[in-house]
Amino acid sequence: MPLGWPAEEVVGRLNRMLSGWANCFTLGQVSPAYAAVDAYAALRLRQWFCRKHKVKSGKYVRFSHRWLWEECGLTRLALTTRHLPWAKA
Repeated sequence: MPLGWPAEEVVGRLNRMLSGWANCFTLGQVSPAYAAVDAYAALRLRQWFCRKHKVKSGKYVRFSHRWLWEECGLTRLALTTRHLPWAKA
């Protein structure tokens, strides 16, 4: 994504892609996959913010996971599996 784009647009586009991906792959045990996708999406968004704001150190302090999810509104797929029904054998 170009650095000139507003953060709201970048996060919005990323959220739409994540939601679409999650809707396609909801069969089976998805929690580990969703956690991996969450971590990767946060990493890439953090890298984008660091390039945009020219941050070289303190990346995780300035752009923490919590900040990305709560302040920026990045979708967190791992939380969507909490309410899925589980079969008991």
